[in-house]
Amino acid sequence: MIDLHYWPTPNGHKITLFLEEAGVPYTVHPVNIGAGEQFRADFLAIAPNNRMPAIVDRAPADGGAPLPVFESGAILIYLGEKTGRFLPQETRAKAKVLEWLLWQTSGLGPMAGQNHHFALYAPEKIPYALDRYQRETNRLYGVLDRQLAQSAFVAGDYSIADMAIYPWIVPHKRQGQTLDDFPHVKRWFETIRARPATARAYKIGEGMNPTRPETLSEEQRRILFSQTAAVTR
Repeated sequence: MIDLHYWPTPNGHKITLFLEEAGVPYTVHPVNIGAGEQFRADFLAIAPNNRMPAIVDRAPADGGAPLPVFESGAILIYLGEKTGRFLPQETRAKAKVLEWLLWQTSGLGPMAGQNHHFALYAPEKIPYALDRYQRETNRLYGVLDRQLAQSAFVAGDYSIADMAIYPWIVPHKRQGQTLDDFPHVKRWFETIRARPATARAYKIGEGMNPTRPETLSEEQRRILFSQTAAVTR
């Protein structure tokens, strides 16, 4: 059994995508990031970066104590190795999946995240920041489109790399992007959206009321964007 500490954000959706596709039993533990629950001591004990998602594997392969894992990319690798699903074992195929997984965690996620922040959450519109992150997001969509011109999914078969990338393409309109400009991304996106496990994964977050820029209170803004090292001490 997997305990999933979750909120319906792109990174949270990555893990429900995997768990639903692989049919792994799991229990959802909501972490309301707008209320600051990610800074509670019990969550910090399993996720030292104060960010969700995180998991606790109650039945790890070594038969030992429950095993916590934080960071969405690390969780996907862990689950892929544990189940033998969506992460190939052949050396070259595995390397390709990991390349695209890390492309998402180090590139698409951070750049699109800053795009979201400056376009939707920042208290003032800064033209340079808006232009910088929308352009870089656009470049990354182009990289993805070129890759998807070569295969149905980013690294051959459907894998943890696709599961990592897809939730960051879902809010493409908020990122100032148009999928019609990227036909291979659009085809891939619609293919994944049509998978039954994708619908189930996104249904998990219904009713959890993710923070919206138009309803963000000053207290929520402080919790989400104004923390310092003091919260981890």
